[in-house]
Amino acid sequence: GVPEEEVVPSRYALHAAVPNPFNPMTTIRYDLPHESQVTLAIYDLHGKHVYTLVGNETQGPGTHKAVWMGKDTTDRTVASGVYFYRLESEGFREMKRMMLLK
Repeated sequence: GVPEEEVVPSRYALHAAVPNPFNPMTTIRYDLPHESQVTLAIYDLHGKHVYTLVGNETQGPGTHKAVWMGKDTTDRTVASGVYFYRLESEGFREMKRMMLLK
């Protein structure tokens, strides 16, 4: 068979963060069907930007992953609570929820 990393997804997808709840880090996977400009960012419960994992980067087709270490843009550890992660790319936008427990 074809190794999983060589299979090109047929559509965009944002997967559940693993683990979730998490402490101190979680991994977010997403699928791109073709080369795309990608932004993946973290927001708090009030919609305030917390951290950018992928900042408007061109990425090739396939399954990608990003790790969030539970820190903000100033490298400070964030408080326990609910956070959202949003993937944006060429006509695709999806947001999911995760929880940091300390």
